[in-house]
Amino acid sequence: MHGFDFEIIWRTAPYVFMTGMVFTIKLTVFATIGAIILGTLLAMMRLSSNRIVSGLSGGYVNFLRALPLILIIFWFYFLVPYIFGWILQAGHPISVGGFTSALITFVLFEAAYFCEIMRAGIQSIPRGQIGAGYALGLNYWQVMWHIVLPQAFRNMTPVLLTQMIVLFQDTSLVYVLSLTDFLGAANNVAQRDGRLVEMFIFAALVYFLISYAASRTVKRLERRMAIVR
Repeated sequence: MHGFDFEIIWRTAPYVFMTGMVFTIKLTVFATIGAIILGTLLAMMRLSSNRIVSGLSGGYVNFLRALPLILIIFWFYFLVPYIFGWILQAGHPISVGGFTSALITFVLFEAAYFCEIMRAGIQSIPRGQIGAGYALGLNYWQVMWHIVLPQAFRNMTPVLLTQMIVLFQDTSLVYVLSLTDFLGAANNVAQRDGRLVEMFIFAALVYFLISYAASRTVKRLERRMAIVR
């Protein structure tokens, strides 16, 4: 550790956390909420008896899961302004900002994974409960909203939280777009002060501690839910 500069970490920690970590957490939370909503809709589509609807959802999921996330990040960063310009018929690309572009990318990409999680959760509900809902006069959407989805979310909570941890780690990829997430903030300091070793070790340690603490929390939650069942 000779020559290791601890002072650079303490001096720049407020900037790295207040700017970078806030960006990372905000992107993680908003992307998780959007991906769960879209993923749940995709899961319901995949379970539909309509082959066209099921096929479209399956194609979407398989296509996105077969592509590297870094490639999709680049795609949407450059394509989203053109897509918005086309939708609004502006005749030119519309700037949506790096955060919005990254948020859309992660929502669309992670929805493919949350779709499979929710599909498993929905299929874990006994068919008898669904039949009982129809017998009470409920339609498909009412059965899903009042009977199936609440139980599916409860059953899949540990897996959903685990995927959220993966999403938290994946957000570090946005630094390639020069966005100031946690890793990007650490990289800015490292490049400015020439302290790459110190800042990248610090960033790795923070990611490890947060992810490990979150995973242990998920394990405890999973054991408690198993006892309740």
